[in-house]
Amino acid sequence: MSKFTISEAAEFLGVSTDTLRRWEEEGSLESERTNGGHRRYDVAKLMQRDQKDGLTALYGRVSTRPQLKDLDRQIAVLEAYAGIQGWQKTVTIKDIGSGINYKKKGLLKLLTLLQEGKLRRLVLTNKDRLLRFGAELVFSLCELQGVEIIVINQSVDQSPEEDLVKDVLEVITVFSAKLHSLRSRKNVKFLQENLGKLAEFAAEDTVE
Repeated sequence: MSKFTISEAAEFLGVSTDTLRRWEEEGSLESERTNGGHRRYDVAKLMQRDQKDGLTALYGRVSTRPQLKDLDRQIAVLEAYAGIQGWQKTVTIKDIGSGINYKKKGLLKLLTLLQEGKLRRLVLTNKDRLLRFGAELVFSLCELQGVEIIVINQSVDQSPEEDLVKDVLEVITVFSAKLHSLRSRKNVKFLQENLGKLAEFAAEDTVE
């Protein structure tokens, strides 16, 4: 019966060797040991796991429809990445909506697939494409289900103060949109006052 080394098994399943070790610790994957203590994986069992848990979710999101070109760019990057990795079974999920909206159709579809145990991995271009707040909770659910999370762009280009500004702007924008008219003098004044306070807060935090 054919056996794979840990690196061969990881390449076959499209995951990291660390993921294989974690699955083994959790009891969701078995291996045999050679006399030298090296792991060997049964190819037939790996194929069964691949068939059962082989779905990769490619998730992209933008906040508004004028940003559709950026959404297309995200999806192109995600699909190209999946192609390079050789992942055959993929589902592309798109969302248009705020990062603090938890009722987006795409996000609900993703959570359903996760709850049903149909995913093996979740791929994002950036962490905040999933949710502005609460992404860590979804990531924790993925970890509990043995779903690998891949964020293609791991670079951090913004300071904590800039992140704070973006987060609060997101909140202000969403709640302002619920008002009758964003162009009314009252709402413009509301935005100006709150943005001014936000800038002062960020400046004070930077000084400290």
